[in-house]
Amino acid sequence: MDLLEELQWRGMLHQGTDLEGLRAHLADPSSSARRIYAGFDPTADSLTIGNLVPIMLLKHVQRAGHTPIVVMGGGTGLIGDPSGKSAERQLMTAETVAHNIACQRPIFSNILGDDVTILNNADWLANLGYLEALRDIGKFFSVNMMIQKDSVRSRLQDRDHGISYTEFSYMILQAYDFAYLYEKRGVTVQCGGSDQYGNIVTGTDLIRRMVAVDIGVNAYANTSGPDQELLDEARKISSGDTKVSFGFTAPLVTKADGTKFGKTESGAVWLTAVRTSPYAYYQFWLNTSDADVSRFLRTFTLLDRAEIERLDSEVANNPGAREAQKKLAYEATKLLHGEAEAESAVQASQALFSGDISSLPEETLRQVLADVPSTERSRSEIESGVDLVELLVELGLASSKRQSREFIQAGSVSINGLKIGPDARLTGQNLIHGKMIAIRRGKKNWHLTIWK
Repeated sequence: MDLLEELQWRGMLHQGTDLEGLRAHLADPSSSARRIYAGFDPTADSLTIGNLVPIMLLKHVQRAGHTPIVVMGGGTGLIGDPSGKSAERQLMTAETVAHNIACQRPIFSNILGDDVTILNNADWLANLGYLEALRDIGKFFSVNMMIQKDSVRSRLQDRDHGISYTEFSYMILQAYDFAYLYEKRGVTVQCGGSDQYGNIVTGTDLIRRMVAVDIGVNAYANTSGPDQELLDEARKISSGDTKVSFGFTAPLVTKADGTKFGKTESGAVWLTAVRTSPYAYYQFWLNTSDADVSRFLRTFTLLDRAEIERLDSEVANNPGAREAQKKLAYEATKLLHGEAEAESAVQASQALFSGDISSLPEETLRQVLADVPSTERSRSEIESGVDLVELLVELGLASSKRQSREFIQAGSVSINGLKIGPDARLTGQNLIHGKMIAIRRGKKNWHLTIWK
């Protein structure tokens, strides 16, 4: 599989430091698989769905036969990336950063496999002395160039916030990540989101300068005189005629209606189940609009071109069936949470649509009803029988007993998905998993009662 060609048709290739050179670099028959990395900031104990794009880049790197490497910012996370930020970040403690990294690691294993290489840049940055950094790294950076970076320039123009030397130095540390990985791990390519392109270019520039100097020094190591061949090589690398490292980015994911991708009414969509349940994750993708579903299938699933084009035709010819959205939701959930959770989400979605939720496992039921109103009530009430007419009023599903009876008689009230008569009382026999009763009025008004 040609990596760049695959990314191109999927709409996942935005910018590159030298795309033609990179293509030749990846296809070089004299070399083994290339090592390609992406970096991730431990700013929270999970990653959001926006971080899924660089992870998908690494997945395609892997499928193309190259070696993906995840670099977690245990060191840079203590500083904070100023990119896209209008004010100084709140500095995190080392303990918080370590905790966040530990929580994020399973995300990469889930998608890229248990054997994926995951590195922590604190392992090399923490041992980097200040004087060493100034002498061996800082000398390659021009302040004139650094203040022209968008992330820095915008902050310098803001008199209220400005930018600290700490955040100003972030680009040096991230560039050094690439240089360190190039020297110690044989990593020659960095990828990421479009917001990281400036940092990626800075990394390739640092490598170019450092490699050219090293080769130039070696050219004079022979006491018989300079090695002209090495000097020529150093000049070519220094001038950029010969590329030794590369970078590319994916475009920013947008929505056709102009709203922000990755946000729901309840907040951000996260990549760990404790933050966003597999069912909620499935529902997020299921709610994708017709205008967005084709792009999202290309970006967030591993479906091949023929299958995606078939689904495109279904959207055009039979949009009401929402086959493309169902396929997107299933494939995206399977990729992150596994096949069992994806199947469970499908089952739960179907059960919620039909209203018959009594057969769902307890954990799945809790996921399905996680966002509906819930009330805890005394177990003794249900054992003696609870009048449904009164309960609907107490739960706010009816404004009066009269309205409550009308709802029940019209068949718009169900208990655990089953219609119930107007004179019925709720008893222990109505409990699901021995503790819950889900009441629905109409199609969308749910209330979960928990009897303790």
